[in-house]
Amino acid sequence: MLEAKNIHKVYNDGKRQLDVLKGVNLKITAGAFVAIVGPSGAGKSTLLHILGGLDNPTQGEVILQAEDIYRLGDAELSRIRNKKIGFVFQFYHLLSEFTVLENVLMPARINSALRSGQSELREKALGLLEEAGLAERVNHFPSQLSGGEKQRAAVVRGLINSPALLFCDEPTGNLDSQSGSGIIALIRKINLENKMTVVLVTHNAELTHQADKVYNLKDGVLV
Repeated sequence: MLEAKNIHKVYNDGKRQLDVLKGVNLKITAGAFVAIVGPSGAGKSTLLHILGGLDNPTQGEVILQAEDIYRLGDAELSRIRNKKIGFVFQFYHLLSEFTVLENVLMPARINSALRSGQSELREKALGLLEEAGLAERVNHFPSQLSGGEKQRAAVVRGLINSPALLFCDEPTGNLDSQSGSGIIALIRKINLENKMTVVLVTHNAELTHQADKVYNLKDGVLV
């Protein structure tokens, strides 16, 4: 499903060089739930963004379903991100002027291949929101939701295009322990039911017990 080969990421601020990733290698099979843990500042989000096509590596390759994504043009890479990859971030990124249902449907409306089936997509979104415990919140705005509800809505939004791969970047970082455990349980349920590959990064090792494999990002490499 996904392979990272010798990933390096270097930042320069003009005065010094910061080596964040120092040769990361990773292979993830289809349908796996993989967790990457490490302290804040270790480079977990940087690695996830590179794996998901959001940030170019300084060196190395990312192979998604036998295709090196960083050899593609911007338009093709954007298409792959929209069609094959789902993202769930720590800060939700829900649009305040849209309802929960409208937020969830946003990636599908961007996907030109799905625009013709809006009624089917709406039914799909409603079904996913019900599964996430948000059936009574579909017409609410983000400001009317709790933190846990916002994150569940963000998870559903990441699933609306039926991606082959779901990246979760500290999805419980703003939640209490109970809400956070609920989010991880929801992601694991979807992973098992849909055979969807999941890559989760978190600083909280207690949340990784449901993962099939756990890596520790230490000193710029995966252990």
